[in-house]
Amino acid sequence: MKIDFLNIQKINQFYEPELSNAVLSVLKSNHIVLGENVQKFEKDFAEYCGTKYCIGVGCGLDALMIIFAAYKELKIFNDGDEVIVAANTYFATILGITKNNLIPVFVEPDEFTFNINPDLIEQKITKKTKAILVVHLYGQVAKMDKIKKIAKDYNLKIIEDAAQAHGSEFIRQKAGNLGDVAAFSFYPTKNLGAIGEAGAITTNDDNLADVIISLRNYGKEKNGEILKNGINSRLDEIQAAVLNVKLKKLDIDNENRRKIAEKYFTGIKNPQIILPKFDDIKEHNWHLFVIQTEKRDELQKFLSVKGIQTIIHYPKPPVKMKIFSKFANDNYRITLFLTGKILSLPLNISLQQEEIDYIIETINNF
Repeated sequence: MKIDFLNIQKINQFYEPELSNAVLSVLKSNHIVLGENVQKFEKDFAEYCGTKYCIGVGCGLDALMIIFAAYKELKIFNDGDEVIVAANTYFATILGITKNNLIPVFVEPDEFTFNINPDLIEQKITKKTKAILVVHLYGQVAKMDKIKKIAKDYNLKIIEDAAQAHGSEFIRQKAGNLGDVAAFSFYPTKNLGAIGEAGAITTNDDNLADVIISLRNYGKEKNGEILKNGINSRLDEIQAAVLNVKLKKLDIDNENRRKIAEKYFTGIKNPQIILPKFDDIKEHNWHLFVIQTEKRDELQKFLSVKGIQTIIHYPKPPVKMKIFSKFANDNYRITLFLTGKILSLPLNISLQQEEIDYIIETINNF
């Protein structure tokens, strides 16, 4: 049996024929960017997240870059200010900071949830700290109650990197509405995925939203004049049309992912495997199912021989990348420990029961 980690073609078949019809309708229209489909998605996704605004942009990295640029336009952040961030996140998270001449300050993750450890944040705060960039890694929301208290105590902004957390919740409140502003990616591999690059920003802040809307469109104001140093990062109509189709089924898709996760928890009985930890399985969207084992490389090869594709998220943390080395001033023991143990199993809505059973059986035979 051959099982891909993720097959985009198979997943998109779940949305047919509505998906193809939506794309064709755009091709037959006169709108390419920022048209009716974008307006509908921005309205519906804002309502879904529970925020006042959703602003569509070109991709998840653009979303982060624009957020930091907007805070600088508002004179809330300045060059050289510091942003607290998890040491084990995807490198694009850090680029959102450094591209704006801000300083990432790395904090170790919790060993079992993989998210930033809030108990280690305060010791990293200085007079230059202006924000906590909270990554909801693998789809589980970070400990926002503790993080919100720290942010309030030190007057810090909370920026969510919710690129993997579409529909995830913390105490019945959705990711994207747990801080001051949030960045989403809709890359095709995400729980809510487009068919190309796409992203969005959610917020309840009127002033911030106004600046973001300008910055994503060259810095253009309503009168057409360019007053800000913006970029071209506008969500296009085809991607918005696709997202409109898929958003209607997001909760169902996430529930199906949870059912697969539950099967893994029930079925995997290998003492060499550490299963992921969570606070509430229903609040986790199970974007990724990440196990740990001391024999990670051996297990990955074993599964590959058996036809099961797995992926390491991520093989090299940003604290070990040359481009960010000047910001890495600790040993990051937990981050590096996890990097050598983690392995992501296939988990998506196209998996069939026999495939799930085969994955479980093969792991148990390792």
